[in-house]
This record gives sequence, C-alpha cells and structure tokens, in this order.
Amino acid sequence: MDTKKPRTRFAPSPTGPLHIGGVRTALYNYLYAKSLGGDFILRIEDTDQTRFVPGAEDYILESLKWCGILPTEGQGVGGDFGPYKQSERKGLYRKYVDQLLESGQAYYAFDTPEELDKMRQDLKAAGVPSPQYNSVTRNNMRNSISLSEDKVNELLDQDTPYVVRLKVPRNEELRFHDEIRGWVVVHTTNIDDKVLFKSDGMPTYHLANIVDDHLMEITHVIRGEEWLPSAPLHVLLYRAFGWEAPKFAHLPLILKPDGNGKLSKRDGDRLGFPVFPLEWTDPSTNEISSGYREKGYFPEAFINMLAFLGWNPGAEQELFSLEELVSEFKLERVGKAGAKFDADKTKWFNQQYLRMKSNETLAALFMPYVEEAGYKADLDYLASVCGMMKERASFITEMTGEASYFFTAPDSYDEKTTRKKWKDHSADLMRDWVTELKGLEKFDDEYIESSFKAFLEKRELGIGAVLPLFRLLVTGKGMGPSMFSIASLIGQEEVISRMEEGINALSE
Repeated sequence: MDTKKPRTRFAPSPTGPLHIGGVRTALYNYLYAKSLGGDFILRIEDTDQTRFVPGAEDYILESLKWCGILPTEGQGVGGDFGPYKQSERKGLYRKYVDQLLESGQAYYAFDTPEELDKMRQDLKAAGVPSPQYNSVTRNNMRNSISLSEDKVNELLDQDTPYVVRLKVPRNEELRFHDEIRGWVVVHTTNIDDKVLFKSDGMPTYHLANIVDDHLMEITHVIRGEEWLPSAPLHVLLYRAFGWEAPKFAHLPLILKPDGNGKLSKRDGDRLGFPVFPLEWTDPSTNEISSGYREKGYFPEAFINMLAFLGWNPGAEQELFSLEELVSEFKLERVGKAGAKFDADKTKWFNQQYLRMKSNETLAALFMPYVEEAGYKADLDYLASVCGMMKERASFITEMTGEASYFFTAPDSYDEKTTRKKWKDHSADLMRDWVTELKGLEKFDDEYIESSFKAFLEKRELGIGAVLPLFRLLVTGKGMGPSMFSIASLIGQEEVISRMEEGINALSE
C-alpha cells in the first residue's frame, strides 16, 4: 500500500437522502486527501438491496456536486479501481470468503432462524444479558466447526442455506490506534462471530467494506463515530487476510441544538431548519423534506458551517473558502466531543457570504425572484438594489419582500412608525419637503442629502422629525438603507408621486 499518497473514500448507502452528517464525513475525507495531494474516492455501498431507495444514489451525487466536494475518482467519475458500486462488484467477493474459509479464519453456519432464536432465548434464561454467536456458543450450533467435514459437504451439496461467519479469537485484547481518539482497546469476548457472506452470493457490509478498501488502496478510513463499534471487527478482518489496515479516524457526532443526542430529521422539522443538503421527496410517501439549496443557502456557506462542526482551525478566522479549508485542514484539530448544531450560526455564515458577493453576481441570482414576483427591472438596476440590501439580508429570497418598494409603490404603511411619527402637522411638513424635491435640478443621493440638511436647518428641525416620514411615504417601511440612495435610484418623478399619494392616504 502506498502510504505516501493518501487515498480516502466516502462510501454512502443509497437508502435515502444524504444527512448533513454524511456530507461532513465526505467533506473531511475530501479535505484530508486534498491537503496532502491525495485522492478522494466516492463508492456506493448498496449490498443491502432490501433498503435500496430509488433516486437516492442520484441525490448523493447531486448533493456532493452542489457542495463542490468533487471526487477524484469513483461512481459517476470513473477511475482505475472500479466498478465503484458494490452491487456491480458482487462477483469478486467469493474468492476472499474462500480464502478465509481455507485459512480457518471463517466457517460455514447452517443455523435456521428458529435455531438462532432458541440459542438467544436459552442464553437469556441462563442470565446472559447480551446473547452472542461467539467462541463459546458456536460449538453448540450447526456449523463447520461443530459438524464433521462429511456432514458439512453433504449440507453444501444439498444447497442448504448458509452464512459464512468470521471466527473471532477467544480471550484476546485487541488494540488499534484512532487518529482522533488515540488508542482503543477492546476484548474479543465483546465481539460476536459476524456474518460475512450469505448463500445468495451477497457479502455483508463488513466484508465488502474491507475488501473494497483494500483493493482500492484506501489509506485512511475517516467516518462517523457510529462506526467505532465496528472498527475492532474490521481490524480483525484485515489481520485475518494478512493485509495492512488503513488508519482509522472516527468523527464526533453532530448533536441536536437543544438537549442531548444525535441531530435527526425530526429535530429539523421541530425547530424549522433543514438537515439535508438538497430538498428530498420520499418516493414511498411523497413527503418533502427541505434542503439547504432550496432554502437559499450558498454552497460555500453550507460547507464553511459544516467544517466547523467538529474541526477547529486554531485561529480566530471563521470564513474559509474550500481552497482555504484544504490548506488548513488537519485531523489533529478534529475534536472527540460531539458538536452542537446551531441554526442561527448557519444563517450568519450565509449572511457573510452574501455580503462578500459582488452586486452584479447577486443581481443575476436575484433576477428570477424579481420576475416571479411580477416586477420588471434590468440587471444594472438590480445590482444597485442588491448593493443597498445585502448588508441587511441573510438570503437573496428575503430581499424580494423587503425590497418591494424598489419596484412598486407601497400599498400599506408601517403601523408602528405611523403611530409614533405621523402627527397633525406632518402632512403640511411633508408637502413642503415635496416642494423642495420638485425644485431639485439633480436627483442623485448627495444632492438630495444636502438639500435635506438645508431643509432641516431652515425649519430648525432634527433629523428624526423628517427622515422617518420621508421613508414611510416612499417605502412604507420604518427602516431600511439610506433614504437618499433609495430616492436617487427610484427617481424624482416616482418619489414625488409616492409622497403625494402617501400624504393623502395618511391624512384621511
């Protein structure tokens, strides 16, 4: 195995939509491989055909593409170690099972479901809290250890259903090093003789996973904490084959925002945020689950947020491009403790990325929403709108409602501002300000502002006596960007028309 060039893999099962925990696993694998000039591989693990969900594989590929986590090789990309889908590799696992059987590291087991159930019930009755098929119980079951060679051959000739189990050594202390957690020690009495292969020719996850990682020359297995209990078994399998094991790193859980436990879809539904990168429609129920893309999040903000769920750069910097994450990422800076998900922080990340985008880029993204709302505007006009609105928004989708006054006169007036600021003399004061505006030779923001200051000085008024009313009549709002910039963009004729209409409406 070439350890000079890291090869990591993300190996999801197409059993449903990709949870953000899965996306983070893919991201960390990608960052680690790329940071050391290595390869990132995408493999689809679909050995369990009973749990296969139509559309899930395409969803996984599209999600990673949207995030910018692009595999060097793998499913949908190709490469020298394919095929990259386990169901298409079905024919190659048998020889590895035979290798384990011949070396005495595995054995045939012919037990029926009824016999297995009786074994568990008997053990429970005898006071064994967690009954297992292991080095103690295997001798009393129907398998190639307890049966004669002739009987085993007879059962095989009769096509008796069987499984192949790993022969886990008895009474041994198993040690392996985890790149995040340090040394892990497990006693083999706590590991059962796991099924590796079934008589239908399909390997179980454990066997296929190990064989594929070996054949694809994976150097680092970086995966979620939930796989930590399986790691000792995988270490035993590598040893049984006589192969060098990859380095293991088990990532901390992503925790729910409130309380304890792993973040789930139910938490997202309950608290109103997505837990999937893209929107997903369940093919069996047609239930729609929201996605970050459809909610208006930028992929770079989503990725930046995910990177911080478990990893710490060791500096104050919080905003990282994917390229910067690659250059800074180190496994040593991934923590052991679970990382609490924070929906507000996720919005903050999106807000920062929105502010960093050019007005022209935002205008192009904003245009479909403007057209959908039935407004007409060109890109230059929208760029000016975005320039004023982007400091006040977290999402482009928010700007259509908030910025409606850039496209149409208000049909209502902010109740709180009206109640606090519109007095008996306000109509006359605003008519005088309209007269000033009508007389302006230029209508740019600087010229409007200087005229406004002169108007206040002449009337001996404070800014708070006039500016909120000016905003109210033109926009219908109580707050917003610079009124002088808004007025300049909307134009002299439209501003005056709105003010006259507003004065009449509020005077009634």
